[in-house]
Amino acid sequence: MRNEYVSRRGTVASSWSRNQNTVRHAGRKLGNMSLTAIFVLMVLIVGLIYATQGVKATGYDYELSNIENEISDLQAKKEDLAVERARLTSIASSESSQVAARMQDGNASGYISE
Repeated sequence: MRNEYVSRRGTVASSWSRNQNTVRHAGRKLGNMSLTAIFVLMVLIVGLIYATQGVKATGYDYELSNIENEISDLQAKKEDLAVERARLTSIASSESSQVAARMQDGNASGYISE
C-alpha cells in the first residue's frame, strides 16, 4: 500500500486554521425601539440644522435692512449738503457780481416816528 499525502485544506473552511476558535457568533441586530430612537434623533438633528440656517438668513436680513437704512440716511445728508453748497456758492457769486456791487447798502438810515 502506498502512503500518499492528502491535503485537508480543501475540505475545511478557509478561515479555519490551527489553534484558533471555530465558533461563529451571530451578529446583534437593533430592535424596533432602537431604530425608532435613532430615527427620531436624526429627524431632530436635521430640524436643528434647518432652524439654524433659518436664523442665519434672518440675521442677514436684519443686517441688510440696517445697511439700507444707513444708505438712505447718507443719501439724505448728501442732498442736504448739496443744497448748502448751492446756497454758499450763490452767496459767493452774488457778492462778486457787478450787479451786487452797484446796489446800495441795506442798512436802515432811521425810523419813522409818529
